[in-house]
Amino acid sequence: MNAEDVAELIEENIEDAEATVTYPRGPEDEDHLAAVVVSPAFEGELLVDQHEMVYDALGDHMTEDIHALELQTYTPEEYEEYGE
Repeated sequence: MNAEDVAELIEENIEDAEATVTYPRGPEDEDHLAAVVVSPAFEGELLVDQHEMVYDALGDHMTEDIHALELQTYTPEEYEEYGE
């Protein structure tokens, strides 16, 4: 599963999400991904719940197609203040 497909799944399944998905080890290691996800849906949610929302958005792909996912989640306000 490529980075663009992962970003699309996240954006389709989390309200108003913007996802940036990259290959932190380079494009030759497609099983290891990093995602930065920004969504107002994360407002008031614990970090663990925010990450669970992303995992739920990816469904079975998390166990079948993605070996590892480095994940950073932010509300839009948090991303403006702390994001990359």
